[in-house]
Amino acid sequence: MSELRFEGVTVRYGRALTAVDGVDLTVPSGQVVGLVGESGSGKSTLARAAVGLAEPADGQILLDGVPLHHRPGARRPLQMVFQDPYSSLDPRMTISDSIAEAMPRGPRADRRDEVVRLLELVGLDADRISAYPGALSGGQRQRVAIARALAGKPEVLIADEITSALDVSIQGTVLNLVRTLQRELRLSMLFISHNLAVVRYVSDIVAVMYLGRIVEVGPAHDVLGNPQHPYTKELLAAAPRRGSTSLPPPDEALVADAEPADPHHPPAGCRFHPRCPIGPLIRTDREHCLTLDPTAEADHRLHRAACHHAAGALRAVGPSPLMELKEDSQ
Repeated sequence: MSELRFEGVTVRYGRALTAVDGVDLTVPSGQVVGLVGESGSGKSTLARAAVGLAEPADGQILLDGVPLHHRPGARRPLQMVFQDPYSSLDPRMTISDSIAEAMPRGPRADRRDEVVRLLELVGLDADRISAYPGALSGGQRQRVAIARALAGKPEVLIADEITSALDVSIQGTVLNLVRTLQRELRLSMLFISHNLAVVRYVSDIVAVMYLGRIVEVGPAHDVLGNPQHPYTKELLAAAPRRGSTSLPPPDEALVADAEPADPHHPPAGCRFHPRCPIGPLIRTDREHCLTLDPTAEADHRLHRAACHHAAGALRAVGPSPLMELKEDSQ
């Protein structure tokens, strides 16, 4: 088990786009951090920076307090499972070759035995060893991708939207597999998703990302049961809720339906203010949200919420939709 830590990490694409902006985030040893946010929030870019596929422009990424250095040919202590199981495996390589390619060097017979063990670990029959990816279903390919990541003996596993490309009928099976493997192997894991219900199911800690920044982070039960940032509340409200037919007031609906800001030109002040139901578009006395960045004082707020009014937003909001989802699934 190892701790993965991002300290002030910034990732830019060219001069125009800052995809990740000064992110501080810790994946504690042996725990699962669920990173959630809508498309374009910077989640996958942060993951790619961790495994060396994107170069940080600023900040550092540490493993057990030591800066990560991705050298060609060196062992990779972080392994990543990608979103699309149909493109993450080479169609010209057998399942055995794909998994063995990620293993440390060793005798050929030992490597074959390890491939068989890993296939069994992810719930696939050993007779699949000579099959090609084209002969497998999406769920089976994702299991192979997980086995391939484990073949590298990672200290931290990063799972990037690993169920979003799968049929709903098999998403739960893959999630159960990931949760079981994490507990049995005591892996540290960064689990990325846009689905809060999925994140709640597998995570010990939840971090919410918006326009390249972490806007709320804390224990999963606390963040999802008592969210402090308006964006987290919007994500929760978007989750299906049993028996709920109520609509927000017209003024709140107006900002809730607003398009996300252009990441090439993020808003000044609070980045969420053009969509915020408690911000200056609704409350004219909150013009400071237009100019003052709330991240500067986030460490002093509950869940490190990047919102000037996080403390003032505390109120009884009723049962979390995710708690109801969990009850429905039992």
